[in-house]
Amino acid sequence: MTEVTPDMASEPSASPRPDLTMVIPTYNELDRLDAMVTQVFRACEGHLQVEVIVVDDNSPDGTGALADDLARGRRLRVIHRAGKLGLGSAVIEGFAAASGDVVGAIDADLSHPPQRIPKLFAALVAHDLDMVVASRYIAGGDSFGFAWYRRVMSNVACWLSRPVTPVRDAMSGFFMIRRTCVDRAPASARGFKIGLELLGRAPLRRVGEMPYQFAGRTAGKSKMNAGEALTFLRQLGALVVHQYRTPRQPVEYLELAAPATVVVATAPSLDELGA
Repeated sequence: MTEVTPDMASEPSASPRPDLTMVIPTYNELDRLDAMVTQVFRACEGHLQVEVIVVDDNSPDGTGALADDLARGRRLRVIHRAGKLGLGSAVIEGFAAASGDVVGAIDADLSHPPQRIPKLFAALVAHDLDMVVASRYIAGGDSFGFAWYRRVMSNVACWLSRPVTPVRDAMSGFFMIRRTCVDRAPASARGFKIGLELLGRAPLRRVGEMPYQFAGRTAGKSKMNAGEALTFLRQLGALVVHQYRTPRQPVEYLELAAPATVVVATAPSLDELGA
């Protein structure tokens, strides 16, 4: 059973339609959620109207109750789910409840900098993008506090994903996408990597990638494990088959390496890659 806790500030009579809805999926994020929510609203103040939706998978540490407290007086809603149903489905459920025409996802543990949100949104609007991804793997991006084996796994996974998308950091969980593209995507919402799922299935014309500095988790426990790695491989295989069976126009790719620098490329088709 899913329970939605609305906030007073999100009533239509009280606030205009948000420019952006950011979804924060949570499971045992009690130590970080308060700081994350505060920083999201602070980063967007004066730049854009933001709505936040926290989707909690019945965290035993009390994250859901904390989210309810944080919703008071803020444009924040909480979706309580019955159990640990998966990160991908949490993001998709948050997108379905969103009020904004642009939706985004960000991790609750502050590994993704909320200060980047206005810049990502501005880039999506200025360059008429369907989706913009915060990236560790283009010029200006990096990661810190990341165990060497996880860095290797991430790089290999991104390399394996190149037949599906031109985005260098296809594993990124920090992104924004137009709601219309989400609604038209037959996303299966499996595994950690819902961003990859949307990159592979959504009807995207133009995709941008902007660098950011990833900070490794310092509170709580990482949820990556061998099972999730196997799920990723199954997900990737399904995406390759989907793209082979469902041809689409090449995606225009923009590397937003700096505010004034845009490198434009076109993604090759599977046929061009010899698939």
